[in-house]
Amino acid sequence: MITDKKNLWENTPGICDEIPTITSYIPENKKSDAAIVIFPGGGYAIRAAHEGQGYAEFLAENGLCAFVVDYRVAPHKFPLPLLDARRGVRTVRYYAEKYGIDKNKIAVMGSSAGGNLAAITSTYYDKIDFEGADEIDKEDFIPNAQILCYPVIDLIGEYAHIGSTENLLGDRIDEMAEKLSPAIIAKKGTPQTFIWHTFADDCVNVNNTIKYIKKLKEIGTDTECHIFSKGGHGLGLAPGDDDVSKNVAQWGGLLLKWLKFIGF
Repeated sequence: MITDKKNLWENTPGICDEIPTITSYIPENKKSDAAIVIFPGGGYAIRAAHEGQGYAEFLAENGLCAFVVDYRVAPHKFPLPLLDARRGVRTVRYYAEKYGIDKNKIAVMGSSAGGNLAAITSTYYDKIDFEGADEIDKEDFIPNAQILCYPVIDLIGEYAHIGSTENLLGDRIDEMAEKLSPAIIAKKGTPQTFIWHTFADDCVNVNNTIKYIKKLKEIGTDTECHIFSKGGHGLGLAPGDDDVSKNVAQWGGLLLKWLKFIGF
């Protein structure tokens, strides 16, 4: 596996004290011309390594190119995390030939708040501040598939993860929460979806996933969903030796089968 980390921009747009980056994980035995762009979870406060590097290494070990976007988190607010996510997709498309990637086989992947970011990238198409910086920004940011792991979907209402909402939107919750909630804004043409959750998740309510798949069904988006009965939040690849972890860990193999099924 070959890894390389670089800044998303030469001169990062937006007032910030942190530089967003993208790290590539390229398998030496590449089996696919698809790419997965990963947004780690962490409530828009941190970026959890096991949901970033951990996923990327798993995918690369299975012959898939993966890219981890270290997007900006609190105190940085919307639109900066989304700007960084879109830039991540655009960067992979811009350098697709270099990596032997098909521009039409780009999936976004995220867990928890990272799943929210992946879903927003897939459903919110309005122009945002600081876009159009250079040639890379001319690439399309809308992915061809979305992979969501115990995602935050609701930014407002009884199933919302309020910490993620506050970290993302700050004092703009009333203005933007509904406009950015994927179960509300998803429309026909939303990318095909793989999504999993646990019924017992006591941090991000499983109804986030249930509401989203209902919306995806309504608009005709091909979707595969797995809900496991047991297991807490933030399991990632579920590497534990206990029975619950071993059961949840099936999702990684199911994802690989799904990617092959959709031609990735």
